[in-house]
Amino acid sequence: MSDHDDLDPLATAHLDTLAIRSGINRTAEGEHSEPIFATSSYVFENAAEAAARFSGESPGNVYSRYTNPTVRAFEQRLAALEGAEACVATASGMAAILSVCMALLKSGDHVICSRDVFGTTINLFGKVLARFGVEVTFVPLLDDSAWRAAVRPNTAMLFLETPSNPLCEVADLAAMSALARESDSLLVVDNSFCTPSLQLPLEMGADIVVYAATKYLDGQGRCMGGAVLGSAIHMNEVLMFLRTCGPTMSPFNAWVFLKGLETLRLRMEAHSRSALELAQWLQQQRGVEKVYYCGLKDHPGFALATQQQKGYGGVLSFLVEGGRDEAWKFIDATKLVSHTANLGDAKTTIVHPATTTHSRLTPEQREEAGIAENLIRLAVGLENVVDLEADMQRGFAQIR
Repeated sequence: MSDHDDLDPLATAHLDTLAIRSGINRTAEGEHSEPIFATSSYVFENAAEAAARFSGESPGNVYSRYTNPTVRAFEQRLAALEGAEACVATASGMAAILSVCMALLKSGDHVICSRDVFGTTINLFGKVLARFGVEVTFVPLLDDSAWRAAVRPNTAMLFLETPSNPLCEVADLAAMSALARESDSLLVVDNSFCTPSLQLPLEMGADIVVYAATKYLDGQGRCMGGAVLGSAIHMNEVLMFLRTCGPTMSPFNAWVFLKGLETLRLRMEAHSRSALELAQWLQQQRGVEKVYYCGLKDHPGFALATQQQKGYGGVLSFLVEGGRDEAWKFIDATKLVSHTANLGDAKTTIVHPATTTHSRLTPEQREEAGIAENLIRLAVGLENVVDLEADMQRGFAQIR
């Protein structure tokens, strides 16, 4: 027998292989596809085993609020893709962010958050966590001096998403990681737009990565879910919160995400390719003031995105000439794309951020974040780009 026969074949495997083969723990049934463990609880052999499981002295399943084989398979697979020590799956992307904050922050702590994040994230920090004594300062994503000026002795966390939603601004993760170390803070990165297929924040010094698995990790708009990844020490704290408070991923959703991960790289490459083609086409259209996509060479973040990402993702946005009325007319005229706020789907989606995803921000906050009334966001799916361009022409016909 060769010396290499007993080695784990996944130890040196590439992302595509890990996305298909990691996290598999085949049962005695010999199933090829991962099973769904639709059970709320587990039977113990005796009282001693039950006591050992509950105390943590013995590994194994206890209760599906925090231990479920299907969910664990998803956590192990995503951790393998991310290069993380551990992963905790949650009921949604916002549950993932909440779990990080509740597990690792306390009253009196200070958070510096990019103002260029999902609108609900801003509300979580600015309204919900503020009730529990967590202070927050919102700063422009790309203003290094503003980040540094915001640091306080009690700063415990830096939070950002890159590329940002919906303007595709790109943060320098190495620089942000250095600032986190200097300020003795945790750097938390929402990597939902890129996924581990295109970007690995932990490799660039981030402490924690969060996902809305609802987006590209699923890839077909089927299920809600989230994930938190990082060191075993931090994830133990997050798991404690999950065990106590219960923002739990369902086994069925975990199984759907497992299937989604199998095609992740192929899908992300296709999304990125089509988004770039459509963004370049939009730049040539009369009626477009500006296109925001970090894969365009004239985008301010192009060089950095090229350096720290393997692709530019599927989300772009653009300004139509006029205001809200023109943006709404454009959206209403499209027939093929889906008018919905979700993204990461095989189906292209279109939305007006100022009145949907960022509608709960004040007008001042929207202005600061660049969410103009004539801004439209597209999450480019997997359809033929020629058909998408034809649908966009329906919109332009209404505003020219």
